[in-house]
Amino acid sequence: MDYVFMTDASCDLTEAQVDEIGVEVIPMEFQIEENCYLHYPDCRMMSLEEFYGKIREGAYPKTTQINYDVFMNSFEPYLKAGKDVLYTGIPTGLSGTFNTCMIAVKELREKYPKRKIRVIDSCCDSAGLGYLVYKAGLKYKAGASIDEVARFIEDYKQRICHWFVVDDLDQLKKGGRISSVAATFGKALQIKPLISVDKTGKLVNVGKIRGKSNVVDALVSKLKRDADDMKKETIFIAHADNPEGAKELKKAVKGFCKEVKILELGPVIGSHVGTGMLALLFLGIRNTEM
Repeated sequence: MDYVFMTDASCDLTEAQVDEIGVEVIPMEFQIEENCYLHYPDCRMMSLEEFYGKIREGAYPKTTQINYDVFMNSFEPYLKAGKDVLYTGIPTGLSGTFNTCMIAVKELREKYPKRKIRVIDSCCDSAGLGYLVYKAGLKYKAGASIDEVARFIEDYKQRICHWFVVDDLDQLKKGGRISSVAATFGKALQIKPLISVDKTGKLVNVGKIRGKSNVVDALVSKLKRDADDMKKETIFIAHADNPEGAKELKKAVKGFCKEVKILELGPVIGSHVGTGMLALLFLGIRNTEM
């Protein structure tokens, strides 16, 4: 292959999935209990079990953007070796990482004018990015050119529908996303935010779901309303330390599609949603309406 396909650790793909499609994943930093770690698909520096265990014990993790030097050090060895680079990662609607990447790319294009460097704003979050990268990665693994894979990403990125139900209101409160009063009343009334993603990759609070028993039904209703014909497609389910919820959701959606893949969110997104989150990702019409 005359180019490398790259993404970042916010995609939450597993080590096995990354190996299957041959994508390179740039690790991302998170901080917890005053210590810094890098998150890789194989969770080599901290397991997800340990990470979510610390959150349950009251720790408040934080994340940082990928910096200029990391992009330079990730891209340049391939360019120097005569390979082109295709990268899509955490979207502009969620992070300033993309803009930092473009600063590095500008310099690298001047240094390696004969090489192609394609950088695409994914407009997809977390496992939605994972879904996009996985599907594009299958094309990459099959031998598609850099332009063909880039075109596939551009064509598909707005078709990926994201629906999240957040369970840990304390974590949202700590991150400044809801007030202390809203968190207290939300927990008392068992109200859970229903979140979608707009066309830029920005999270949108669409509505509220009352009670744990209604979460799966709410997510399935969005699949029925917004999805393409998924009989020959894959549905992705993502969770944050909520394997039982993921299993229940898989049981509810498996009749709609060819297969279901389950991901567990890593620290990059898990730091912000806390434990218990459940998400459904599928192809269709991206919608931010209740």
